[in-house]
Amino acid sequence: MSQQALPPIAGREAELLVLVQPPGAVALPRTNLKLESIRSGFACALHMHQPTIPAGAGGELISHLQYMLEHPGEGDNHNAEPFAHCYRRLAEILPQLIAEGCNPRIMLDYSGNLLWGVEQMGRADILEALRCLATDPSLQPHVEWLGTFWSHAVAPSTPIPDLKLQIQAWQHHFAALFGTEALQRVKGFSLPEMALPNHPDTLFALVQALRECGYRWLLVQEHSVENRDGSALRQEQLFIPNRLVARSSSGEEVAITALIKTQGSDTKLVGQMQPYYQALGLERQLLGGIAIPPLVSQIADGENGGVMMNEFPPAFLQAHQRIAREGAGDGATVAINGTEYLDLLDAAGVPGDAFPTIQAVGQHRLWQQVGVAPTPAAVEAAIAKLQANDPSFSMAGASWTNDLSWVEGYANVLEPMQQLSARFHQTFDPLVAQDPAITQSPAYQEALLHLLLLETSCFRYWGQGIWTDYAREIHRRGVAALALP
Repeated sequence: MSQQALPPIAGREAELLVLVQPPGAVALPRTNLKLESIRSGFACALHMHQPTIPAGAGGELISHLQYMLEHPGEGDNHNAEPFAHCYRRLAEILPQLIAEGCNPRIMLDYSGNLLWGVEQMGRADILEALRCLATDPSLQPHVEWLGTFWSHAVAPSTPIPDLKLQIQAWQHHFAALFGTEALQRVKGFSLPEMALPNHPDTLFALVQALRECGYRWLLVQEHSVENRDGSALRQEQLFIPNRLVARSSSGEEVAITALIKTQGSDTKLVGQMQPYYQALGLERQLLGGIAIPPLVSQIADGENGGVMMNEFPPAFLQAHQRIAREGAGDGATVAINGTEYLDLLDAAGVPGDAFPTIQAVGQHRLWQQVGVAPTPAAVEAAIAKLQANDPSFSMAGASWTNDLSWVEGYANVLEPMQQLSARFHQTFDPLVAQDPAITQSPAYQEALLHLLLLETSCFRYWGQGIWTDYAREIHRRGVAALALP
């Protein structure tokens, strides 16, 4: 690994934390939308990811996209170049629409793995397109970048001390590629696999880390949250901001605004621009005594499958061309990005405390069992009792769907992951406390890289076999990186 350049994932923690904290509107100075003329809105996000694997010619860490290009005869690796085109094509589609007089919007979520892989491959075409999407002033009203975990980790099963490391690693990398001004505009967060923790301490640590790192809102899956009384979200709640409250096992609380991703077949919904057509049937509703446009929010993989590769571009073009034809007068349905929507609501005087309060799914039952005086021991006892009485009760979080577990059957990945995390923090936390500049050292960054990589969801998503072998090799290298002199 010492022969390979390290990605920019650490070393500027204090500087970046200061840069991302200032309050105030981010999208408002650039938006060309007026809230009072909008009847309803829709927000579409595209998620892009390729894992990093130890599969280079000499065992080097490379992007899975590079592996696909180098092994075109395996599986669906022939899709490598179409995938590469998907990663850059918004830089072609958006200027075309703007030149036609349209007012498009898109939110983008790119994993750190993918950004690093594009750099490793020397794909200047993709990098230049992404730089344009992140920094071109003419595109800033139209494009919103969302933060994410650097290595596409699944939050509920990621060791708690590593949640903030994942968040900050992505911020480091994004700032290194596109500058700190671009990073300061990133205020929304997209969880890999839409996996929201529902264990109180994991969710509390996640929301606290997001707030500390300057994030203002989080995209959450409809069925991963509930109202405080345990009921499912009401229909009208799905299209307005909610206030996600995280309560720790010690009773501390922290909150963040949540936009709700409705359920459904994600790629088909975004690929065929269903959020737009759903928004056409919605009317303004009152929030805090103010009439606001409801917002249909949706996210899908930006490259996977025929729908996203082939159907999304013409559907995206047609939807925005139709909006332009029908005009943006009073009562229009328009595309709005997440931070832009929240900034417009804030400017209209909608109070944040008017947002309905929600929590992670299953927590109502948990808090009922715990009682009025939560403690870590009481919470763990309550979880054990609930699981004993109802095997379907889970504190493993909720994801895109409920038919896939990120935990069951993966002890051979999860246990080494927990061990490597514990060893990393035992080694480096005292050193960082003594001298924060240690995060700039190659030794720290190499160990951190392997820790983050081992937490990549793909090493569990694809089942036992070559992918768990990749995880085993990354774990081995991570342990070796921690064998400090």
